[in-house]
Amino acid sequence: MTQTTEAAAVQQPPKPTRARVHRAWFVAAVTFVTIIGAAAFRSVPGLLIDPLHEEFDWSRGTIGAAVSVNLALYGLTAPFAAALMDRFGIRRVVAVALTVIAAGSWLTVWMTAAWQLMLCWGLLVGLGSGSMALAFAATVTNRWFTERRGLVSGILTAASASGQLIFLPLLSWIIARYDWRPAAVTVALAALAVVPFVWLLLHDHPADVDQKPYGAAEFVPKPPPVRGAARRAVTVLLSAVRTGPFWLLAGTFAICGASTNGLIQTHFIPAAHDHHMPGQAAASLLAVIGVFDVVGTIASGWFTDRFEPRRLLAVYYALRGVSLMFLPLLLGPAVHPPMVFFIVFYGLDWVATVPPTLALCREQYGEDSAIVFGWVLASHQVGAALVAFLGGVARDTFGTYDVVWYASGALCAAAALMALVIRRRPVLAAAA
Repeated sequence: MTQTTEAAAVQQPPKPTRARVHRAWFVAAVTFVTIIGAAAFRSVPGLLIDPLHEEFDWSRGTIGAAVSVNLALYGLTAPFAAALMDRFGIRRVVAVALTVIAAGSWLTVWMTAAWQLMLCWGLLVGLGSGSMALAFAATVTNRWFTERRGLVSGILTAASASGQLIFLPLLSWIIARYDWRPAAVTVALAALAVVPFVWLLLHDHPADVDQKPYGAAEFVPKPPPVRGAARRAVTVLLSAVRTGPFWLLAGTFAICGASTNGLIQTHFIPAAHDHHMPGQAAASLLAVIGVFDVVGTIASGWFTDRFEPRRLLAVYYALRGVSLMFLPLLLGPAVHPPMVFFIVFYGLDWVATVPPTLALCREQYGEDSAIVFGWVLASHQVGAALVAFLGGVARDTFGTYDVVWYASGALCAAAALMALVIRRRPVLAAAA
């Protein structure tokens, strides 16, 4: 009897084990929520131009200069933030950055002079947001994922657009119903609300929870803290600038920033207001861009895992340039189908450039790719800063934004050509 029972037990098939979700996906989810919560500060600049112009009689060029300081610091801080994450950990850097953003936004409530706008929104929010830039997403992706990096980078990039989808209509409604000051307080509270999630749930490295990176064949020990973060960021830059691909990647991404954050995000709402479109309607259109930005960026990450990233970049920039050439013909007092088509089309292409640019950085620069991408992102924000300022100056000078739309379209055509001449590095490409 005992032998029969034992034989039956041996013949029984083993119980299927439930596949556990890898911890990397939870870290990616926390990162996604963090970027969404921090996206409130990215939604405000375009909404503030007209209210600040009306209340303080500041020129659009002056307000654009403060926005340009914010955008430039957003980019220039990114490579140092990536190095600081290697030294102190992701969690500490991001928590401090969110606190600085909250302080800068809160202090704008009491400002009375333009230099205070540049100090609070330009300097403090710029420094804080730079540490929450795409280098944050790149660091998380590189540490926690070996497979599906293109998809994950696309999802995390789309988080910012998702945040705009949430905050743009809300902040626009607050400004229209109350004032711009409650909107600034809302931004501060949104940044502070995310800090506990970061501190409690965002792990720095897979080794902290005794796991391998997603898709890795072997366990990867946590590297020791890297000292000399600023020195390393500069050293990586000095090495990268000796290579041609860096300048091509930086140039294309500068045009990307000029035609998105510097142009549409900063000047679309005041440009629509010039054509007598209500501010809330224009803000809603920007929010719709955020909807399709999510779709386009995730799809771009999927494409990047399967197609040549150089060709993807060329297509993205070419289509963006064509769409900008048509925008002056579409702006009007009401939202009509051609404008909706532009919004959908532009949304799909908004930051679809990020996953293939990240892939090219990994291909060209290997372990230093996160810091190199931080410098490439710096060029993105420098381009955005220039157009944020020059766009306001052009509006003050010509009384219209048309020349800015056409010039940006021509720049996008140049970026498409630049992307095609980036050379492959077969050895690093295979390793990536």
